[in-house]
Formats: sequence, C-alpha cells, structure tokens
Amino acid sequence: MTQPPSIPPEYPEPTGGPAHPGAAQVPPGRPPVPGPRQPHIPPQEPPYPQPPQYPTAAPQPPEYPTAAAQPPPYPAGPQPSQYPGAGPAPHYPSAPQPQPPYPHAAAAPPSPYPQTSAVPPPGSPLHPHHIDTARGRVHVSSRQRHTDATAFGNLLLHLPNFLCSLVVVALVSLVLGDFGLLVILVWLASGALVFHRPTESALARHLLRLRYPTPQERATLEPVWREVTARAGVEGRAYELWVEDSDSLNAVAAAGHIVGVTSFALNRLPNGELAAVMAHELGHHVGGHAWSGLLGHWYALPGRIAWRLLRAVTGFLFHVSRAFSCLGVAFFGLCVGGIAFATISTLYGLPLLLLGMPYALAAVGRRSELRADRHAAALGFAPMLAAVLEKLHQQEQEQEQARLAAAGQGGGEPPKEKAASRLLSSHPDYHTRLHHLQEYLQPAR
Repeated sequence: MTQPPSIPPEYPEPTGGPAHPGAAQVPPGRPPVPGPRQPHIPPQEPPYPQPPQYPTAAPQPPEYPTAAAQPPPYPAGPQPSQYPGAGPAPHYPSAPQPQPPYPHAAAAPPSPYPQTSAVPPPGSPLHPHHIDTARGRVHVSSRQRHTDATAFGNLLLHLPNFLCSLVVVALVSLVLGDFGLLVILVWLASGALVFHRPTESALARHLLRLRYPTPQERATLEPVWREVTARAGVEGRAYELWVEDSDSLNAVAAAGHIVGVTSFALNRLPNGELAAVMAHELGHHVGGHAWSGLLGHWYALPGRIAWRLLRAVTGFLFHVSRAFSCLGVAFFGLCVGGIAFATISTLYGLPLLLLGMPYALAAVGRRSELRADRHAAALGFAPMLAAVLEKLHQQEQEQEQARLAAAGQGGGEPPKEKAASRLLSSHPDYHTRLHHLQEYLQPAR
C-alpha cells in the first residue's frame, strides 16, 4: 500500500512578501525544494507604502466677467448675519450704480432734451401734419350754409354805401329820361349775378387772377377737399377749386362757390396744412361771409366810382385855384364847404357815417376771420392751422425786412404798425388768431 507524499508544513509568509511573483515559498533555514525551472526575472525594488493623502483646498482662480462688474447691492436695512452668534450686519446706505464705460454694456440714460430729427418733406406720409384722405361713405348735412352774425353785420354796414350808390344811379338815370327807372331796376337785380356760375368764373379769372388747376394739381387738391367737406358734412361738388400763381401763402373764398389757393400753398404745404387752409375758406362760405362781402362790395361800387371821380375833380380845381393866389384857394374852399354842408344837412347827416364805415367793416372782417379759424379748428385742423399761421407770420416778417432793406433801412428795427393801420386791417394779427385757437390746441382732459 503506497503512502501519500508528505506535504511540507506551511510557514507564515514573511512580511516583505516574495521577491517576485511566482517564486516558491521556502521557509528560512531549509533547502529549497527542487521544482520546475522558472525564467530569470530581475529583482525589483520592494514597493514602499505611499503616505496618506490629505485633502487640501487649492485656491481657485477668480472668474473675471466679460462685461463691467457691477458692485453688489447693499442691503437696505439690517440683515441677520450668516454666522451664528454674530450680531446684525451693519447697514450701509445704498450707493448709485456706476455707469458702464462702454455703450454696449448697458443702455444710455434718456436725454432730458428733445431729440432733433429732420422733418420729412411735405408730401411724405411721415410728416406730422399728414392726414389720411381715404374715406368711404360721406354724411351730407341737410343745412349746407347759413348767415351768421358777421355776415349779417357786414350787410348792415354796407347799407349806407348802398344808399349812396342808389343816389348815384338815380342821378345817372335822370339823364336817360324814360329809361331811367329801367336802369335802376336792372342795377338792383344785378346782385343776383354774384351767384351766377359763368359770372363767378369771369370774376375769378379777370378780377382775382385765378385759373383752373392742372390735372396734377387737381389730383392733389380733390382728395384734400373731399376730406374737408366730408368732415363738415358739406357737398364738395357744389364748389369750384381754383389756383393762383403766387409765391405767397394765401387762399381766397369768393362769390358763392369759389375756393382758390396759391401755388405756394399747393406745392409747399403738407396735405394736413393745405386742408386747414381750405377748411378756413369753407368756413367763410358756410357762414355766408363770402357772398355777403361780395354783394356789399358790388352794390357799393357806383358810390365808390362817384367818390373817386369827385376826388379827381376836386384835386384838379384845387390846383387851378392855386394859380389865382390865396383868394382863389379861399373861394374854392368856400364852394366845396358849402356843397358839403348842404349835402350833409339834406341827407340828415348820413354822409358822415361814410367816414367811419371803413373802420367798422374792417372790424367785422377781422371777426369773420376768427370765425373761419374756429370752423377749421372744430373740424380737427387746429394744429395744422396754427402751423400755417406761424409760416404766414414768418413770411410777412421776411417781406417787411426785404422792404426795409430795399428802402435802405435794413440795419434798424422795423417800425411799429400805426393804430390806424391796425384798425383798417381786415385780418387780425398772428398773436390774436393764435390766442383764439388755444382752446382747440389744449389736450382734452
């Protein structure tokens, strides 16, 4: 019976461990057990234990912002401290935030001054006084025109002129004999020609120096006129549009159906300001100012012609009387004075009213202009009308400076307007008209 091979006892492995992996474990003091031959492996250094790793807080490099760093906001009041046992954090007043040095870092603060920009041309839709003239259905008012207080006052003030003209026509009719009464009746009926369309056209062409607009001008005028009449509820086709070739800012309302504007107003004003001008002239038609003024002027025409003839004859006789020394002048003065006294006493002082008529008619004319301004402002054209008045005032000042420069007085101040000139003016001054527009220029509350 065979014996199993003896197994050597196991010995503890030295702390140093085998010299190299795969070597036989031989206890010290014993011969090595022969075994299979191993390849030669060079000896290696025994591994040494690594020291323990302690965590160290390495400082991180600070992160730099791409834009200008804003300082942290300071607390508005005392805040509790982040550390226990500490007192409240100190309170610092809030400091203003510094502005970034570059424009792209933050928006610039708004400027307290208004930004000046180029004003678009008058024909541009971006102009502040440009209006939209596209309108659909139009409401037409049943009352197209009326006679206001200024129109009635104008007719009343022309009554003395009418009576003087009637006397002149009656004296002329005495020369014609049996046809004298017919002449008076024809003259009285001639006032209806003011509303006769062919007569109006002849009046506009020859007396007012107006012309019909070209197709291009009509394409500009008609949409604006349609907008004005639509706001007023007036039938625009009842009126005729005319143009005056002039470099001044002006417009006219004449007879019963004529509305004329200058070429300057047509070509240099935006359509909103042109609409304000035309709305002003429409106010003269709606209020009856145009036909009453023309009718009064027509019936006063014979008296005006007679007055001019009388002045011419009187001036001629005065120059003739001067040839006979002072006695001739005295005799001429007595003759003229006697005739004047007889006329005044016979007509109960009515001729004396003629001396004050120009002032009264000018006052009524100024009132009618203010009423026409109010009509345009009530249609929504108050800002545009104020701009037109400013341009008109500036144009008048330039014309006055040019006149003074032509007279050799360009270096001095312009002379003040005389009181008589202001009283005889048919249009109020710029400041008065602008004052009456203030209630329409103020924003609604």
